[in-house]
Amino acid sequence: GQRAMIGFERRQAEKPAGVRTLALVSMGSAMFTLVSGFGYGFGDPSRIAAQVVTGIGFLGAGTILRIGANVRGLTTAASIWLVAGVGMAVGTGMYIVSVVGAVLALVIIHFFPRRRDTS
Repeated sequence: GQRAMIGFERRQAEKPAGVRTLALVSMGSAMFTLVSGFGYGFGDPSRIAAQVVTGIGFLGAGTILRIGANVRGLTTAASIWLVAGVGMAVGTGMYIVSVVGAVLALVIIHFFPRRRDTS
């Protein structure tokens, strides 16, 4: 739900990661978190979940472009990272945290628009 709203906003802004991408990232993060916490009867349940954060960083890095002095894609990369966190929160049953995080992200993206280049 919430990740789809973030993805819809990114799609409306014609950014590379839209509804499908962000929904898949969030769902994958939730699944990895569930597997990490409940899939193994031994060891530290946070080990796989901790690697989600690193892996998502590489995915987000693929959305960042440097064109001369301008850098584009940082908000999209941050959105990917955030929906991974939302998915991890869902995977651990922290539904209120996931909803609040997604709503705050929408507020930030919507009410604090990108600064336009004034030159």
